[in-house]
Amino acid sequence: MTKMIYILNGPNLNLLGKRQPEIYGSDTLADVEAQCQSVARECGLDCALFQSNHEGQIIDTIHEAREKAAGIIINPAAYTHTSVAILDALNTFEGPVIEVHISQVHKREAFRHHSYVSLRADAVMAGFGIGGYSLAMRHMGALLG
Repeated sequence: MTKMIYILNGPNLNLLGKRQPEIYGSDTLADVEAQCQSVARECGLDCALFQSNHEGQIIDTIHEAREKAAGIIINPAAYTHTSVAILDALNTFEGPVIEVHISQVHKREAFRHHSYVSLRADAVMAGFGIGGYSLAMRHMGALLG
């Protein structure tokens, strides 16, 4: 049986490929999912991708992951900088957590330099475009070895 990895995406990532392509690129969330599925298979993992614009739904999915997933890859988007509630939910999860950001957040506005999620994350990928998800999946495979 393969280990399940939950890939959680926060607000506005449903518009990936359409919203600010100069920052986030032209790839879509469907492209992210296809890439993650491919890399997960290479690593002997399985994955399920979730996206929500609602903080409570992200928290509920983290709670679900406690029973169904071996690891979480999360791009909390704008909630990165604001959500103690998502941090608290991640702190209830016992497996590895990897934080992903498509853009290099430290080259952007000062408010984006702080991440609550990083306080729980075992690794952070930022600035690799959607390739950061593949890096995160490969690292997850190594962590769960």
